[in-house]
Amino acid sequence: MTDTEQLLERVAEQARNTRPWGWPSLPEPVDDAVLARAEAALGFSLPPLLAALYLRAGDGGFGPEYGLLPLLDSPPAGEPAAVPQYLANRESARKDPAWPWPEGVLPISHWGCGMYACVDCHTPRGAVLLYDPNVDEADHAWYVDAPGLAQWLQTWLDGTGWYEETDDGTDLAPWPDFSIRTGATRAS
Repeated sequence: MTDTEQLLERVAEQARNTRPWGWPSLPEPVDDAVLARAEAALGFSLPPLLAALYLRAGDGGFGPEYGLLPLLDSPPAGEPAAVPQYLANRESARKDPAWPWPEGVLPISHWGCGMYACVDCHTPRGAVLLYDPNVDEADHAWYVDAPGLAQWLQTWLDGTGWYEETDDGTDLAPWPDFSIRTGATRAS
């Protein structure tokens, strides 16, 4: 069994044992047709591990804090699903260029206060970024949470993420590719 398969099994087991915040129960996984519709709407493919989470573990509701967003349909708690949220963020960025939303950066989990965990779908390992709009400049709103989705999931399973009380207080590093990916210049 590969490391990815072991990780998917651990995540699926944890998901089954988690009561999703604001959800009556863990949503069923999506099927290939839903995944294809989501990728067509986005205009890019999901990283294989992210696609496998939706296909095998469930359509959101598991993971750190409020859990993963569903892929296409809003959950009972009313938080937008990942694809509509991405499309809305891209549209908002077109209207307000001072706050660009990078192409291919899919919000996957809401932290509250406008903050999202996002997967950079244009990186090989699906880097996980933290978006925190509670700052003065858009270029100071993006941080690297994990170099890949596998590492991000592992910290959740191990209870060692920055959001845990057991965290050692390490600050997240700014996302160095913000200006490259958005064409914006970083404020000093």
